[in-house]
Amino acid sequence: MTSIAYNAASGLTGMLKDGHTHLTGLEATTLKNIEAAKALSSIVSSSYGPNGMNKLVINHLEKIIVTSDCASIVKELEIEHPAAKLLQMAATAQEEECGDATNLTVSFAGELLNNSEELLRMGLHTSDIVEGFKKAGDYLLDHVLPSLAMSKIEDLRDEQSLINLVKPVVASKQYGSEDILAPLVVAACLASMGKSKALQSENIRVVKVLGGGISQSCVIHGMAFLRGAEGVVTSVSDAKITVFNCGIEASQTEAKGTVLMKDAEVLKSYNKSEENKMHEIIKSIAESGVKIIVTGGSVSEMALHFINKYDLMCLKIGSKWELRRFCTATNSTALVRLGPATPDEMGYCSSTAIKEIGGKHVTVVHSSPTSPISTILLRASTSSTLQDLERAIDDGVNAIQTACRDSRLLPGAGATEIECSLQMKQFGDTCPGLDQYAIRSFAKALEFVPKTLAQNAGHDPSIVLAALTASHVNGNKNVGVDILGDDHFIVDVVSSDDKDHCITDLYLTKRTALKLALDAALTVLKVDQIIMSKPSGGPQK
Repeated sequence: MTSIAYNAASGLTGMLKDGHTHLTGLEATTLKNIEAAKALSSIVSSSYGPNGMNKLVINHLEKIIVTSDCASIVKELEIEHPAAKLLQMAATAQEEECGDATNLTVSFAGELLNNSEELLRMGLHTSDIVEGFKKAGDYLLDHVLPSLAMSKIEDLRDEQSLINLVKPVVASKQYGSEDILAPLVVAACLASMGKSKALQSENIRVVKVLGGGISQSCVIHGMAFLRGAEGVVTSVSDAKITVFNCGIEASQTEAKGTVLMKDAEVLKSYNKSEENKMHEIIKSIAESGVKIIVTGGSVSEMALHFINKYDLMCLKIGSKWELRRFCTATNSTALVRLGPATPDEMGYCSSTAIKEIGGKHVTVVHSSPTSPISTILLRASTSSTLQDLERAIDDGVNAIQTACRDSRLLPGAGATEIECSLQMKQFGDTCPGLDQYAIRSFAKALEFVPKTLAQNAGHDPSIVLAALTASHVNGNKNVGVDILGDDHFIVDVVSSDDKDHCITDLYLTKRTALKLALDAALTVLKVDQIIMSKPSGGPQK
């Protein structure tokens, strides 16, 4: 029987179960939460921008990940602190929403909390800071940021415009390789989009082949598999395709029966009937005009014999997701029965061939021009490099997908943030009351982007920040950090004739990142107590 008596003298301890943990007060909760968020922010901020450093993360399975991609870093870190987890969740939400700018989300949230710590130590109440940050966020997202959207991509099928969009995104992860990777990403996306103005990122696949260099990478309008053919036929062109979701073998009954053989003739005729049936099935498939058979299951030796006899090409795809994607690429229907397909169920490809790349057999399927599936064949010297290149390509594809929703552009390289910071400071001067301190603190937090870009490039952040501020005060809204400059550290990132200095960011990506970062920071600030129940299970090892 559970006692419902409550001893008021024992306080919270008498109310909660034994083994709970309870933290309260500014020092024990708010400042500790801010400290945890700052620690996560400091981890990823050094990876921000083209000159960002890589992190070597070893996960619980002892898999080694070498990357500067914030989404991958925070995903693999097994974060336990609830406040830092909120930043991790904001980064995950940004990755799902836009596929890029996760580092901006985590770093900006950390910077907001870092600045709010100073305000708390000055004596401001948490509610004043939260109110000021909310007011600043609304003004930034509703007035300042839309006014800085300088242009938009008019034609989403213009290759050069898309390359200029993708280059800064790829350069932030793989600086130096953007001239090779950006055209590959754009070519794959344009082939996948076809005549429509919408792009589905899952239609762009990446196949990684170890060896060679990045310059040997290419785009295939269709699919590629890291395995050869099952039969002797290794290349066909202008072929009809039948896809089976089951194995090409004699079907087994659910009930296990026993067959009694009285003499050798019965045994021979028993095998013969099975052979004749398989022969009949393969012959009927060949007579339907099909040149390629694709299966998601196993292929028996008897079936393979007849497939080779009728000069059919046989491919085996182990993954059901890849099989489904192959059906989309070739416009075919996967059959669950053995037999010839109807004309509507058949697929088509312009050519299929087995190629040897880097010592591996790779099946390359070139689909019809209307197919939405494209594949980027990546080459690099190490597996960790290949994985990081794939992350950069994913970000580039997501950037084009986001541009299909909203193609407005903002000046990059910290130009937008420094201009927003200046306008937010002016807005803070017009606000009476204690809100103005939080608004100015919010404006100061925006300066971290040019400051971090300069710091990671090896420049003096204070000198770069002073030069940027002076230039923006004089009306040059498009001036950002020049990471290549030796004697000058700022450059016009939009109207520059030099294409290397034409750096733009997507409006929607930046807006979403700043919004999620603000929400995460406000959630952390609003916490005034942490109450943890006793962990389940036995004693920890």
